[in-house]
Amino acid sequence: MDALMLASELAKRPVVTLAGEVVAEVKDTVFDGTAGQITGFTLNGRGLLAGPLKQSLPWSSVHALGRHAVLVPGREALAEPAAVVASGEAAHGAVPGAKVLTDEGVEAGSVLDVVVAPDGRVVGFRISATEAFVHRDHGRHSVFVPRGEALAVSGRALVVPSGASHFVADDLPSFTTQVEIFAARAAASKGSKGTAAGREHL
Repeated sequence: MDALMLASELAKRPVVTLAGEVVAEVKDTVFDGTAGQITGFTLNGRGLLAGPLKQSLPWSSVHALGRHAVLVPGREALAEPAAVVASGEAAHGAVPGAKVLTDEGVEAGSVLDVVVAPDGRVVGFRISATEAFVHRDHGRHSVFVPRGEALAVSGRALVVPSGASHFVADDLPSFTTQVEIFAARAAASKGSKGTAAGREHL
């Protein structure tokens, strides 16, 4: 898996065309919480007098999410704000401060940041975890936790699989490995359930 990034790191990242023209900078990252995907970015202008732009950048128009810039084919990639900040889940995606619960109802903590992959997928969160979730003696602790395939969003609460507590990490490099293991086990579990369901129909 390519290097993971924190959504907070994307703020102020320049938006650059393939021709090398800097056309804006990222203001905020907008998510579709249910789909677990970046919807796009709201934008600021560049320079000392620049403020929020009336344009946004839909994820579908992003050429690449790099370590130092967001690449777009050209200035025409910028669109009306409604293309990104629409009604529904995209307007209320996973945001810092949201409460995190497991699918068994255990309070896991609250979101500090969102972990994204270069392809725009939300793969996890950095959370201020409760002792009940991470089972650590020293109480609350900042950890990275995988998102899971199906993320329920209810108001300001996010729901992660209870088994995700076994795949937490203290930093992004080690979290990359944990995400890969978690995804592989989830896929294997899904495959075994599908096989069992097929046998029931025989």
